[in-house]
Formats: sequence, structure tokens, C-alpha cells
Amino acid sequence: MPVAHALRLPITAVVAALALSGCMSTSGPVAVGPQGVDAVSYGPAYASAPVADGGGGAISALRSAFASTSPGYGYAAPAAPVVYAAAPGGPAGYDNSYHLGPGDKLRVVVYGQEGLTNSYAIDAAGAITMPLIGSVPARGRTPAGLAGEISARLRNGFIREPSVAVEIESYRPFFILGEVQAPGQYPYVPNMTVESAVAIAGGFSPRARRDSVTLTHTDASGAGRFVVPMGTPMSPGDTVLVGERWF
Repeated sequence: MPVAHALRLPITAVVAALALSGCMSTSGPVAVGPQGVDAVSYGPAYASAPVADGGGGAISALRSAFASTSPGYGYAAPAAPVVYAAAPGGPAGYDNSYHLGPGDKLRVVVYGQEGLTNSYAIDAAGAITMPLIGSVPARGRTPAGLAGEISARLRNGFIREPSVAVEIESYRPFFILGEVQAPGQYPYVPNMTVESAVAIAGGFSPRARRDSVTLTHTDASGAGRFVVPMGTPMSPGDTVLVGERWF
């Protein structure tokens, strides 16, 4: 019994040492261990292998999403298209330089004088007729020039200091003749071209020459006839003649 008891202690010590040695050499998750909240959220602290991305997949999608929502980080957001609107009632500044003629309809405003403020049409003789002052020549004048003439006449024995403004309510019509579906007279629309005039007249007839037309234009210097392309701008009172093709 004493001998067995004496041998038991060394054997127990050896077995414990072997077990302890085996546990310490075992590899597994215990040796790596968790690395805290940062490791859980962003991955381990050691460098990971590079990830190849050939331009597609989730990485490119994320890059694109980041670029589209975070301008200023090497990404230039495309400029939005800019749309410009014309001034209501016609092209800006056009009325001031426009020369009046028969068929134009005007709005004459005499401030403080409701009996004189009204709409007036320029007659075939090129004049308008107003109360108090009668016939006032308008042909060839600009709206500002006509306003000045009306003011001068009212100042001559009627109103001490008249204030007058002249605006164009509607322009005199244009004419289109020849090889179109519906030749005739039509209201002028600001910014018109020969092409839009043909469209208003229903388009070309089957025999029409479509590359050029004859445009008759009259201004302060007189009348002239010109062979012009389809994109040529038009003025009130112009006449368009669409010729017939020979083949």
C-alpha cells in the first residue's frame, strides 16, 4: 500500500502535464479569439486579400451609388438642361424696333384718360383715328415713335402733360401663295420662319419645290423679292411664294 500510494502521485502529475500540453497546442478559434466591436463591424485587423472587380458587381454599384449621392469627391454631377422661355407676347425687344403698317392692331394707353385708352387698328391708309386728335399717321413708325406723336398732339391744347404708351396687340397677317395645300392670308406669329408658314398653310402640294421659296418683304426702304431657304425668318406682312418643281 505505501508503494502504490507513492507511485500514484508521480503518475497523476505526468497525466496532468500531458493533458495541459495537449490543450495548449490545439489550434482553433480559441487561439484567434474575437477582436472586439471594430472587428465585428469592419473585419479583422490584419490585411485582407485584394478583391478583384472588373467593373461590375456590388463594388462598382456601391461606387456608383456613392458618386451619385456625394458630389465633390472626384465626381462631377452632370448639369441640368437649362430651358429659356421667350417673353410673353413676342420676342423681347422686337416691338421696340418694329415698323408699323396697315393691319397691325395696337393698344394705346393714355394714363389717366380712360376715354382715350383703347385698341386701334391701322387702316389701309396707314393711320389710326383717335378721339380729340383724329387721324394719326402710323405707317413706318415704331411703337415708341407713334406714342411720341400722339403725346405731341394731345399736348397741343388738350392735355397738359400726357403720358402715352403704345403696344402691339396683334401683327398684320402674312400671305402664302403657290404650291401649298391651303394658300391664303394667315395671322403672323412671332419668331416665324418660312417653314412654319408652309406648315400653317397645310404643307407642300405634291408638285411643290421644297428646297427654296420666294419671299417678298417690305420695310422702310421699300419692297424686295428674295429666293430664300426654308429656315429664313419672316416678318409681318411678308408674302411667301412656293414654286412648282420641273421634274
